[in-house]
Amino acid sequence: MSERRWAIAGKTLTALAVLSAILIAIAVVAMLRTGVSARTGPTKPETMVARTMRHFAVPAADHCAVCHANDGSGATEMGQNLYPKPPDMRKQSTQRLSDGEIFFIVKDGVRLTGMPAWGDAAGRDDQETWKLVHFIRHLPAITPQELEEMKRLNPVSHEEAEEKEFLEGAHETH
Repeated sequence: MSERRWAIAGKTLTALAVLSAILIAIAVVAMLRTGVSARTGPTKPETMVARTMRHFAVPAADHCAVCHANDGSGATEMGQNLYPKPPDMRKQSTQRLSDGEIFFIVKDGVRLTGMPAWGDAAGRDDQETWKLVHFIRHLPAITPQELEEMKRLNPVSHEEAEEKEFLEGAHETH
């Protein structure tokens, strides 16, 4: 490599190092000002970085409602206490993703978020995952009747089932 190319490479690396240092300093200052609590919403730069990382994590269920809610809003106790919060899957930020991106998010999860990998790595449940992609596409138009049916089908804990039985009079006291 010629001396001139080495000089250009050195200047480029120096510029990248300085830019990285500035970005790190901004992040540290922001963290010192806002703390690291997951209770506050992410800043615009955090959101941008998270979406970018999600994009890189995604190649070119019946457990969803716990965090995303039956209607896809994310308005659940679990969802509202995650950081970052689960996206409202009815909105454009999710709906404009390609089917393939949604498929891989569901199947492989997203690191550094609350989104686990649900899919079978061998692909045995890919057909079910594609059905879920179609359901996510339907969320903006979901009807109250569909939501009521889903609510009825939601899994319940052993304690919730016992409470329901008790309230319906299945257990009589003696």
